[in-house]
Amino acid sequence: MDVREAIDRRRAYRSLEPVEITEEIVNDLASAAHKAPSCFNNQSWRFVFVYGKENLERMHEALTKGNAWAKDASLMIVVISKPDLDCQPKDRDYNMFDTGLATGFLMLRATEIGLVAHPTAGYSVGKTREILGIPDDFTIITIIHAGKLSSSISGHLEEWQQERDRGPRVRRPLETVAHHNAYDPSMEPEDDKDKGSEFGWPEGDWLDMELEWPAEDLHR
Repeated sequence: MDVREAIDRRRAYRSLEPVEITEEIVNDLASAAHKAPSCFNNQSWRFVFVYGKENLERMHEALTKGNAWAKDASLMIVVISKPDLDCQPKDRDYNMFDTGLATGFLMLRATEIGLVAHPTAGYSVGKTREILGIPDDFTIITIIHAGKLSSSISGHLEEWQQERDRGPRVRRPLETVAHHNAYDPSMEPEDDKDKGSEFGWPEGDWLDMELEWPAEDLHR
């Protein structure tokens, strides 16, 4: 599989079935991430790989209601970083960019070896810190849930999640995100939330509102 094929195949599926996760697989994914470029080669990324039945079950306490499907993941990858691990140009948290690059490398490698790698924002930061012993000065950027794609739809999914899990991949028109030689504000969408599109928020209580923050603070 070449890079373009991995990019095209990568999907954030939610219907997962168990797959054996070994230290070799974890180290393979970590080594792929660790080859990413970074400012002055600072390598500001840190990954906490959670696998094994008991360890995964502890992390289930940190999931929001809308991410109950992630209980079927065989591997959770908690992505963390902090500003002083990287270059600190004025008005920019550059470590977030470099850590994002490494995370992208990891996800493409996961795709290449036949795993789904679904990054999420739906988790309790406080519970995740407590369970994994992550210091307060680290930002918990995302949790990636990995496993084997299931041939059947997960029973944990809401109706809107079921539709997206097997529906076509939807993206904004390329011209709205790729600007040539100068930024063109006229190409920005008016308001995705009002169009009933893929980019609007679903209605309902799919978020557990007790877990620290409201829907508008999430991303997909």
